Amino acid sequence: MTTLALTPARILRSEWHKLWTVRSTWIMLTAATSVTLAIGIGMSASYEGGGDNKARFDPVQFLLFGTQFSQIILAVVAVLFIAGEYGTGMVRSTMVAVPRRLPVLWSKAGVVAVVVFTATLATFLVTFSAGQLFLDGTDKELSLTDPGVLGTLLGSAAGLTSLALIGLGLGALLRSVPGGITAFIGGVTVLPEVLRMFPYDVMDSASKYFPGRAAEGLMTLHDSSDYAATGPALLALTLWTAAILGAAGLLLKRRDV
Repeated sequence: MTTLALTPARILRSEWHKLWTVRSTWIMLTAATSVTLAIGIGMSASYEGGGDNKARFDPVQFLLFGTQFSQIILAVVAVLFIAGEYGTGMVRSTMVAVPRRLPVLWSKAGVVAVVVFTATLATFLVTFSAGQLFLDGTDKELSLTDPGVLGTLLGSAAGLTSLALIGLGLGALLRSVPGGITAFIGGVTVLPEVLRMFPYDVMDSASKYFPGRAAEGLMTLHDSSDYAATGPALLALTLWTAAILGAAGLLLKRRDV
């Protein structure tokens, strides 16, 4: 009998099949896409312009407001992708098949990154194009060829991809679906807003570099004092993602399954 060698490509292919053979993946990716698209079109269709709306809402962030909800859905997909194996016991078979363990985590991260980035970028392009049909002649009117627009959409997709990877890392760290989801919602979406409530400038400044706020900053076409600049925001997200996945990898090597 021929034994197939364990290669990175085969591990990656295995994790790819694991993701797509679970019905919840299809349901939640569809939900994330639908929420972003529906809210973007709904807000665009009801927008009348005028007043101080131009100052309050960045034009790209306005169209992508639905990501406030879809980012949580995508994080749940990532948490389930790894923590779900601990719940079903499949992780034991996975680690027996890949004794070095770390290639499993990196393969899962690669699959999540490709799927989330591709899905979100496609969703953002469609949402932007559809929303602009209703914004013609308003202060939110834009074109994909306008300076910075395409880059902002790419940055937005990269931001949500980083958040999903953070969800994956939290799922691996806590080995619990409820725990991973709770940690993501509390740490990524709630904690930065709590910090902003304190009457100290340092707290407000620090909150801009937390994952959720940094990702929001990548969705803004124009610089805003409410968010970190694009470069620092992207760097902060990268460091958060690397730190959480790195900690998950370290514990994966040291802990029993």
